[in-house]
Amino acid sequence: MSVLDNFESWKHFLANRLEQAQAQGMSQDTISQVAYEVGDYLAKSVEAKNSEEAVLRELWNAASKEEQQAIANSMVKLVQSQGNS
Repeated sequence: MSVLDNFESWKHFLANRLEQAQAQGMSQDTISQVAYEVGDYLAKSVEAKNSEEAVLRELWNAASKEEQQAIANSMVKLVQSQGNS
């Protein structure tokens, strides 16, 4: 089973990778840029596996580059906030 098959698994996977990046001293700006690159890759190259991913892909494809960066930053904040609660 892929981490992309279930949105909760995907968020858990992202939260773990985010914790690793922060533990290794990666800056918030670098994390933000990586999140943007991952989002862009997923939107262009990976088939959505669930309804949440399909919505994110549609939002990403409709958005400007600045809005895509905001979507990526929001995903980072989402997994950060869930990891802290």
